Amino acid sequence: MVAERGASFLRQVPIGMYGAVMGITGLGLSARAAATVLPGYVRAPAYVTEPWVALGVIAFVVLLPLYLAKLVRYPDAVREEFMNPMQLGFCGALPVGMFLVGGGLAPYWFSLGDAIWWIGFGVLLAFQVWALTRWLSGSIDLAHINAGWLIIMVGGIVAPGPGIALGHAEASRFIYGISATAAPILMALLFYRAIIGAPLPERLRPSWFILLVPPSLIYANGLALYPGSDFLEPLYPFSLALAAALLIVSRDFLRWPYSPAWWAFTFPLDALAYAAARYAQDHPAPLWKALAALTLLLAAVFVVLALVKSLAALPRTPRSGASRRS
Repeated sequence: MVAERGASFLRQVPIGMYGAVMGITGLGLSARAAATVLPGYVRAPAYVTEPWVALGVIAFVVLLPLYLAKLVRYPDAVREEFMNPMQLGFCGALPVGMFLVGGGLAPYWFSLGDAIWWIGFGVLLAFQVWALTRWLSGSIDLAHINAGWLIIMVGGIVAPGPGIALGHAEASRFIYGISATAAPILMALLFYRAIIGAPLPERLRPSWFILLVPPSLIYANGLALYPGSDFLEPLYPFSLALAAALLIVSRDFLRWPYSPAWWAFTFPLDALAYAAARYAQDHPAPLWKALAALTLLLAAVFVVLALVKSLAALPRTPRSGASRRS
């Protein structure tokens, strides 16, 4: 029975669980960024940021072999994730998580962080071509459109934050360019889906928070890649308004059933906190610094909540009596 449960668990490990790597590591990297501009609000960078970075790396180290084992033992289940338009977008969580892990490791083990970032670059680019091929095949309908598509097609806007620190500005511009171009197309489709289509099931509704990522990171990382691009600044107040709307619409989220989609709350709020830190850097008024601290706290609350929910959902060890009966 224990072996059967283990096999069932392995088969059900979704590639979207790399959203946990994104959410946890992203919180640490956002806190790093905030610590440089908010010394009066975030006082101790080392103990505020690095435990989250370390936990994100641990999550990556745990999940990667699990998914590779799933690929070996249950290739049909992996194929289903890449062929199902409802799940395809979440496949981008793996390479995007690798960008963040690479950035997290860079101060401690540069060569490893650099290698992981480059692997993420190649994997995401391949996934983006695959996603475009699937969508252009004409087999997608309105019901298939979901915010997870942003992860695979717009995930390249995450690359510049770690990429610039690793010395890969040109490669970052390349993958950022693909993703920033795709972002308005997908955002328009997703808002159309939200307005016209049927509501998502409650277990998938956290995925709407992914809408926060494009305006937040196109702004923050766009300024990093192209200094002087002040025309991107209006994206930040839009991100704030969108976050407020999403929180209001999701006010009953604690009643929603848990699923891996809960991790979709986390990285988008990390991205908002990162954008807020960038805005506070350029506009050092107390209001913007306080808002950056508040968004970082909000991101931390949702990361902790998703982590607790995920740990509670893990298969429990069977009782000894049950083991003997098996």
